[in-house]
Amino acid sequence: MIIKATKKSDLGWYAYSNQGEEWFKAQVSLMDFSSVKTSDETKSKFLQKVLKGAVRLNSEFLSKWNAYDVKTYLEFPSNWGLGSSSSLIYMVAEWAEVNPLLLHFEVSNGSGYDVACAGVESPITYQFEDETINYTEIDFEPGFTDKIYFIHLNQKASSQNAIDFYFRNAKRRSSLVKKLSSITEVMVTNKSYSAFTEMLEEHEALIAESLNLEPVKKKLFSDFDGSIKSLGAWGGDFVMACSKRPEEEIRSYFGERSYSTILSYDEMIFSEKPVPKLSAV
Repeated sequence: MIIKATKKSDLGWYAYSNQGEEWFKAQVSLMDFSSVKTSDETKSKFLQKVLKGAVRLNSEFLSKWNAYDVKTYLEFPSNWGLGSSSSLIYMVAEWAEVNPLLLHFEVSNGSGYDVACAGVESPITYQFEDETINYTEIDFEPGFTDKIYFIHLNQKASSQNAIDFYFRNAKRRSSLVKKLSSITEVMVTNKSYSAFTEMLEEHEALIAESLNLEPVKKKLFSDFDGSIKSLGAWGGDFVMACSKRPEEEIRSYFGERSYSTILSYDEMIFSEKPVPKLSAV
């Protein structure tokens, strides 16, 4: 995120795609954070919500009505659903000098896991229970990463809608959290491929049962030779596939079903994850 002071009376916001094309812009009043003009009203309302939340946490933020032009740049296609909103929250929190998780809870009712991820350089385990958050950076480099793939399902799911659906429909949530936590512990400590995929399938089955949803493998890929796990909001974005079949067979399988975005583990996961940086000009 690049922030440049200007002599304008409003805040200018410009978002660019991974191809360098402008995909969103807005002019926001510093008086009441209302939209002066925008290319997308829905995105503009979310931006205003985040800015207002930051001001509630730090009344000095933007209090002098100093105007800025702010530019953000995606590193992946905007329809992938890899955390553009959570990265925005994290970067605005850094700019406003407030706690990113506190800002998250000002504007969203999600767990905050994705916002925590925006500020770390390695994988984490994350638990939010009884209004207490615990997350720990972990070492997760299994020896079977060449058998893990990420496939985009050609649609963008709404994380907020998925969260609302979970709270409306999840059964026996306390018991579910304990079971899923135990599964996670095995997945991050046991380095065998068989244990990882067994836990992955058990995780998928538990969520499906709790939410009364059909597992994605059964729904879309019943003949796939391997394990498939829904990621993010169920029903959209990416799935993770694990298989011992050769890579060309994996890519052919999903490609024949019109899923063209197939990323290997190394393509998806950076060995040194870049932390969102702020630069003021």
